[in-house]
Formats: sequence, structure tokens, C-alpha cells
Amino acid sequence: MALIAIKGNIVKENAVEDGLLCFDNGTIVDNEPHIVYNAKLNMSDYYIIPGFIDLHTHGIHRYLVDNGADDLKQICRILPRYGVTGFLPTLAPRPSGEDALFLQELGRFKTDGSHILGFHLEGPFLKLTGALSSEAVSGAETGRVEALIKAAQPYKAIFSISPDVEGIERLIPLMAAGRTPVFITHTAANVQQTQRAIDLGARHATHFYDVFPCPQVSDPGVRPCGAVEAILADSRVSVDFILDGVHVDPVAVKMALACKSNGAGRVCLITDSNIGAGLEPGHFKFGNSGEIYFASKGSPARLVKDNSLAGSGLTMDQALRNAVKMLDLDLPEAIKLVSANPAEIIGLSHRKGKLKAGYDADFVVLNDRLEVIQTWINGKCIYHATNATNKHESIF
Repeated sequence: MALIAIKGNIVKENAVEDGLLCFDNGTIVDNEPHIVYNAKLNMSDYYIIPGFIDLHTHGIHRYLVDNGADDLKQICRILPRYGVTGFLPTLAPRPSGEDALFLQELGRFKTDGSHILGFHLEGPFLKLTGALSSEAVSGAETGRVEALIKAAQPYKAIFSISPDVEGIERLIPLMAAGRTPVFITHTAANVQQTQRAIDLGARHATHFYDVFPCPQVSDPGVRPCGAVEAILADSRVSVDFILDGVHVDPVAVKMALACKSNGAGRVCLITDSNIGAGLEPGHFKFGNSGEIYFASKGSPARLVKDNSLAGSGLTMDQALRNAVKMLDLDLPEAIKLVSANPAEIIGLSHRKGKLKAGYDADFVVLNDRLEVIQTWINGKCIYHATNATNKHESIF
């Protein structure tokens, strides 16, 4: 038994309560009057919230998932300082065969820090490359999908696809097997193509609106519809956004919140962070896509060769602060976008994303400026801000 009780402002699903968060050996438990705790910590001046889950991140600081296992280990160790307790390492496409071998290598090792919750493969079944290399475009090869799924084991391979890739209807059921989410992105699909992909199992859109070009007007005065409208209109489909104020206008995120208001867990925030995120502005190498730069800390990543967007410098704690400020959300609602909702998308809503008995003791301690003071994973304090006061160490 390793019972711990923390007193603070507990952010529940719909309210903030002054109370206790109790956990035992990595699992949250109900507080019972007769329980004797091994430790009692007072954090009454702080918020205690569920840990952040990032569904789409390529890198952080000087590390990039595509650089290999050593970089991924460092990413797992760095992310807790931004409140991330679980994430999907996101891979750019590689040549056929090489991609499966690389993915198998990444899945072999044990990590400490933020949990790997699956691998997100942004390609190769994409119609539009965006900032990715030409390897993002591939024919609909069922054998390639099967090889990548096998290579990712014991983790799930979560594919991002374009509904307008020829033959994609053969692949989506394979990708969606075992209730695995399939993401939609990098697409100029029409309504019918998008609806067919949704029916087959593609039920989430990542970095929504970005690399989802508007259809051309062919009949003056008639507004054309495409993938964006089909996704917003379907209650089965969830969406995520890079909320840095540049990738997406906040009013467009508000529109999605309104469209998806009847479905639990339908809107999430991601970082799509690239190598260099969290650091001061500079130039960095983004795999095979070339050199990127950041104009300022936290700004979007841009390719040096043409100034196009190439991911972001966003971190999840800043995404939360942006949600409160840009979307006019109260704290419990904003936190759902970075915790409960992402957990639901990847099928972990039964044990992650909420501060409830039976859930994993993955949580974050924030000050009144919503800055990360501590990050706990499996009931252990993994990160403690060096500039934080020590009042949390007092016993109540």
C-alpha cells in the first residue's frame, strides 16, 4: 500500500472543488474517513487537473521522433514539464519497407516519463503532402498497412489518411480493426469521398482545417462543400486543432465546438509540435522535409525554403491557456479538450483523462496562471518546476 492524499482545487468534469485527490499505487481511489495515508500533501493554492494527452506531436526541444529511439526516449522525459502524461509519437512517412523496420525499432524499448499510447503514422496514404516529403504519397497497398500494424505491436498503429486517395476504401477497415481510430487529414476530398471514409471507420480529423483546402467555386454564388463540411456535419467524427492563433482562427474552433456540442469528446487540442518546440527561436532540421525555423518562441514552425507551415512550436500547457483565453472557456471545459476528449478518441476514456476512482493517477498541478508546477504519472511525481515554492511539501 502506498496511499497518498493531495489537498487542492480539484478540477472535475464540470466544476472546481476544494478537496482531496487520493491514490494508491498509481490508481485514484475514493477518500474514506477510516483510511490512513502514507503521505498527505497540501497544494491548496493550486489546481489539480487530469494529465494532458497529445494526439499529434513530432518532437520537442532538440529531439524528433523521426530521428530514432534515442530521441524518442528524450521526448518522453521532456514532455512532463509541459503537463503531458501520455501521447502519440507522430512519424513522417518513410520508403516502403524502411518504415516498418523503423517503427518496429521504436516500439521495442522501455521509456520513462510520458506514456506512449500508440504510434501516429501521418502518411503514407495522403493526397496532399503539406510540409511532409514526397514519401507521404502512396498507392493503396494492403500489405503495407498490415506490415505497419504488425511492426507497431504491442502498440496500436494509428493512421492519418486522405479520403481522396484512390483505393483507400480497401485500407480503412484494416486500419480501424480492433476499434483503432483512423484520422483524416491532408485532403481535398469531396463530400461523397469523405462520407464514404467515415462510414468505413475514419472517425477523427487531425490538425483540422489545416491542409483541408477549400473547394473551388464552380458556380458563382453557390458555396461549394467538401471534407470540412462533411466532417462538421457528422456527429460520429471528432476533430483536433493546433490552437496557436495562427494555424486556425479561434472563431473556426468555436464553430466546431458548436457543431460538435451534442457529442462527448468530439473536439481536442493538439500541438503538432516539431523539433525546436519549447525553445527560443532558431533553425532546426525536420527530417527529410528540410530546415525549419521559428520566428519566436511558441510560434509556428515554417520551412526555410518556402515559408510554409511545418507544424508548431506549441506546447500542451500553452494550448490549455490559449483555450481559456481565445475560446472563452472555463477551466473544466478547457481541460476536457486536452485530457478527457483525447482519451476518448484513442479508446482510453475508461482509465485516463479524468480524476475519478479507478482511473490512472496521471495528473498535473497548475498555479493560478495555469503554469505547470508538477506532473505526476502513475502516482509518481515525474516533474517539479524548480522555481515553484515548497509549500506543497507541507502536511495537512
